[in-house]
This record gives sequence, C-alpha cells and structure tokens, in this order.
Amino acid sequence: MKLNYSISVLNFKKAYLVIGFFCFIGQFSIAQDQKLSDSLEVVYKNGDFEENSELEILKLLAESETDTDKMISYSLQLIVAAKSKDSVRYEYSGYMQKGNGHKLLSDVTQALESYFEALRISKEADLKPEEATVNIAIADVYSIMGDVDTAFEYYRVGLKLMENASGDPLTLAYAQFNFGDEYLNIKELDSALYYLNKAGKIFEEENDKVGKAYYLGNVGLVYAEKEENDKAESNLNEAIDLLESQGDYYGISIYVNAMSDVYTARGEHNKAYDYVSRSLQLAKKHGLKDQVSDAYLKLSDIYEKNGNFKRSFDNYKRHIIYRDSVKDLDQIQKAASTETDYKVSQKQLEVDLLNQQKRTQKILVFAIAAILLFIILFAISLFKRNKFMKKTNEIIASEKQRSDDLLTNILPEETAQELKEHGEVKAKQFDSVSVLFTDFKGFTEEAGKLSPEKLVESINFYFSKFDEIIKKHELEKIKTIGDAYMCAGGLPFPVENHTAKMCQAALEITEFVKKTKRSFNHKLAKFDIRVGINNGSVVAGVVGTTKFQYDIWGDAVNIAARMESASEPGRVNISESTYQILKEFDVFKFTPRGEIEAKGKGKVQMYFVDYVD
Repeated sequence: MKLNYSISVLNFKKAYLVIGFFCFIGQFSIAQDQKLSDSLEVVYKNGDFEENSELEILKLLAESETDTDKMISYSLQLIVAAKSKDSVRYEYSGYMQKGNGHKLLSDVTQALESYFEALRISKEADLKPEEATVNIAIADVYSIMGDVDTAFEYYRVGLKLMENASGDPLTLAYAQFNFGDEYLNIKELDSALYYLNKAGKIFEEENDKVGKAYYLGNVGLVYAEKEENDKAESNLNEAIDLLESQGDYYGISIYVNAMSDVYTARGEHNKAYDYVSRSLQLAKKHGLKDQVSDAYLKLSDIYEKNGNFKRSFDNYKRHIIYRDSVKDLDQIQKAASTETDYKVSQKQLEVDLLNQQKRTQKILVFAIAAILLFIILFAISLFKRNKFMKKTNEIIASEKQRSDDLLTNILPEETAQELKEHGEVKAKQFDSVSVLFTDFKGFTEEAGKLSPEKLVESINFYFSKFDEIIKKHELEKIKTIGDAYMCAGGLPFPVENHTAKMCQAALEITEFVKKTKRSFNHKLAKFDIRVGINNGSVVAGVVGTTKFQYDIWGDAVNIAARMESASEPGRVNISESTYQILKEFDVFKFTPRGEIEAKGKGKVQMYFVDYVD
C-alpha cells in the first residue's frame, strides 16, 4: 500500500481567492482533496485569477484532484504551461503528478517515464529534496511491479538524500512509510513495523490525518500477516474510518479488501465476501484497476474455499483481465468545439458590420468606433485562440509519441514503423534465422499443486528473466504459449553471430532455472526446463487486426519445436544445421546423440551443447 506524495503537497498552504489573487494561510498536509479541487476548478475555468497565479492553480488542481483522468489532464496542462514560462519547479511538479496518476491507474510504464523525467529535471536543477522525493516514487513503482531489488535500491537512495537535506519532516515520514511497506511486501514483518512506527510517530506529531490513517492500515496488515486478527481488525477499521472522513477511496478500497482476509482466517466467509464486494464496488467506481484486480482474486479464493469452483474460475479470469488491461488517456481538449466557437463569433461580427453599414450618416462616427472596437476584440480573441491551440498541439504531440512508444513495445521497431506508414505489414522471408523453444517439464503436474495466483506469479518470474537474457543478447522474443517460450535471432534485422548468441542465451536460461530450483529463498514453483534450437529459413509477419502479433512460420520453426520436445531436463538440444554453425566456435562443446525420432520429421541428427570446461 504505497502513498502518493510530493514535497509541494506535503508543504501545501491552503488557498483562498481574495479580490482576484491568492493569499496562502495555514499549513496542513493533504493527499487528495476533492472539495478543494472542485473550488479551484471553478476559479480556473472562470479565469478569476491573475496570470502569474496560473501555474500555482494548475499545480494545486493536479495535486488535490481525486479523479485520476483529471489529475493527469491538469498535470499535462501544468507541464506545457511551465515549459512556456521556463519554470523548472512547476515542470517537475507536473511530471510528478502525471506519474502519480498513471500509478493509480496501474500504468507502470507511463508512471516510470514521468518519474524519470522528473528525476532528470531535479538533478539538472540541483533540487535535492525533489530528487529524494522522486527516487522514493520510482521505488514505489518497482515495488508494484514486483522488482524488490530495484525498489530497495531507489528507497535507500531517496532516504539517504532526505536525511542529508533539512526538509519537511512529513517528507521523511512518507518515505519511511513506503520503505516499511516494501518490507511488508516481502514479509519481513519486524523491519516493516520498525519503519512504519518511525513514520507513525511523525504523522502523530504533525497531526497528519491521512498519514496516520495509512499508518494504522498498514500496521493492521502486519498484524494480519502475524495472524493476530483482533489487532488487525481494530487497526484496519480505524484506518477505514479516518480515510472515509478524508474521501480517500484508494486507501479505503485496499483496507476493506484486507478486512476480508481477517474474516477468511476466522472462517467467516460471508463477512469476508461482504468486505470484498464493498472493495470491488469502490474500486470500480473510482477507476482503480489494481484494486479491482485484487478484489476479483479475493472473490476467486473465497468461492474456491466454499467449493464453488465455477465462480472461482470466473472471478479469476476477471482478475487476469483487469490486471493486464491498459487504460489509455482521453483527449484533454477538443479542437472541434473551439473551431465552432470561432466560426460563430466570426459570423456574428459579419452581421454587426453589415448592420453598422446601414446606419445613417448622422451616427457614422459611432459606427466606425464600434467597428474598430469589434476588430480589437476579434484580434484579442484570435491571439488567445492561437496561444491555446499551440498548447493543445504540444499536448497532442506528446500523446502521439506515447502511442508510438506503445506500438514499438508490442512489435519490432522496423515492423511498427511499417505498420504506421502503410497500415499493414508485408510478410518477409529470412534465409538465416536461429529459433529457440523452451518448455517446463512436468508443468501440468506442478500447476495442479499451486493456487492460481502463485502459478501466474511463478510463470511471470521465469519469463521476465528470460526476456532480460534475450534482450541482452540482441535476440527477438516472439511469443509465449502457456508454459512455452519462443524467440529468434537474425530478424527483423541482421545480427552478427546470432546463432552463437542464441546458444549463449539458452545456456544462461537453463543455468538460471537450475539455480532457481536449488534456491530455498522463495516460494515459487520449481521447474526443470528443456531447450531446443534450430537454424534455417522462416517467414515473418504480423497477424491480427486489433491485437497485433508478430510471428514466424516455416519448417525451421517446426524442427526447433521438435528439438525442444526431444531434449532432456536442464539440457540444450540442437539440430545438425545449428551444429554446423556452432562447431566453428571454440567456446562450445558438443555431445552427439545420434539420429533420434522427431515427430513428423523422421530420424534427425541431434546434439547436446555446453560450454567448454
């Protein structure tokens, strides 16, 4: 349960409109305040402020808004406005709040992009407190992604910067809270309580109600992990009451969901179901996809314990759908309505000018004055419109770049560019390609021993490491099918020595799986793996019209699959064509296996490959 915050939020001073400008009085800590946001939105839309207050109003709107889409919209407007006025601090604030909004929507890629931009700005401008804050925010995202090592790395950097800077104590408290939360995630409960209590003491001293609520909630989660359910229930209920008074539905959804675990542990499944249903309703209402996903997973577990396996499976499928979904940003402004307003005002001007021409000579002077007045008003209106369109175009360009980046993440860069330019991708033949298949031995049997959650977590753990290895060796991931993993080398662009690189990657994969199986430091599934490699000619292209998929076909692919199925656990099995290429490299040694029957191919010469001792 991570807390979103920024230095400006923690030191925020309440704003009141007084005769066209803002007076700032009284310090208090906020997270998101919808009443404040609604008041500021009225002021901003009516234009009842001086020009030099625009950046501060946009910053406060982005920080106090509870609607994540609006939060991101105001953040984008703040970034554009800050760049136009060369304000580094406000530009930093814009990227921070944009990252917070994407994090609430579970869009971790966009959250990290925004946070890293904020980190770049803070470093270049030597803003130490801001640099500390964004390091903690980056750590929070890696925590959500399950990358514990990277999360702790950024937490330590952030805390060290904060301890060396004489900033607001609440800044340090929120960082300590999130550090403690990370220890909670990895079940190091004593360390979690240590940091949570340090943060809670500051929240109490500073009378920070939101911080205190989250502190109580996370302490409740710790007690739940320790199976001290009475203490857990007491702390969670107090946290929920405080958050309801603040209108913080994100936290309420998390802790209401946690209450279901308390009642599940007591065997009170009906009460557990009621709490999960309440959490699901809140998460859906406020667009909190991560919490919707968690609620469906809890419902799946409850139905499974009650023996209703159909409903359990249905809810688990909904959990997967929400977990993998990506919510795109809506258009922030619509140029069409602006164009319509302009045409209406232009038409009205023409009517006024025509009426003015029909006036008598006696009021000619007044007519000319009126015409000049309208021309001046029109010029001012045109100037404002051009300024507005410039800002809007900058926002649109930024969103287009985001879409392009997303497409490149799905398809190879060359293929993505062809799709954008021509609307389709022509199939291409590649004469020399290395193809690799992996498969977990005994996967079906092992899967039956695991909960759906642990099974998915295990597969993600292994495949994420495979992705890292493949990327390091300049190879191209093609797809995963169940527990099978497929990649290729030498496409969509030439790669020197791709066969040797493919073999190195295969040996690293088998070593990683062996090491994971020997480890006692995790509760994930422990598999054996078979790997097969073949070289030859393939055809590559994109299939589908809505969810694009880059894929390869050909006899070389089929033989590679046979190499995998004919392999043995922990070994890399290669074909004759792959052997003829690899034998030139003195780093590999080969064990001939002779001719082995391959389904649909007859007897095929095969070899095991290893590094030279």
